[in-house]
Amino acid sequence: MIRLLTDENVNNNIMRGLGRRLPYLDFVSVRGVGLAGSPDLVLLKWAANEQRIILTHDLKTMVRDANQLVAQGEPMAGVIFVPDQLEIGRAINDLEMMLVCYTESEMCNSVKYLPL
Repeated sequence: MIRLLTDENVNNNIMRGLGRRLPYLDFVSVRGVGLAGSPDLVLLKWAANEQRIILTHDLKTMVRDANQLVAQGEPMAGVIFVPDQLEIGRAINDLEMMLVCYTESEMCNSVKYLPL
């Protein structure tokens, strides 16, 4: 199963719901690993080194920076973008499907967008 790094902006209700459905889900938060307030490029490089896909609501800078790394040939573990306005239940359902069905290698160097 995919390992996650949750961005600072990720809705905690989504993570609680995912945790109930996928009790073996391996995720850490940006805050929990001491990277709160770090620039997106720092988070993306840390995530690549730790083989963790970033879960974020940040379309503006995180997705741009992820695509920039890929264009430069830098390692990028992957990003899952969840729109802020997506209903929480739908976000949980789609994320559950994505986390169960995708492999880390399928996520590598890609940005996936919800809803599915």
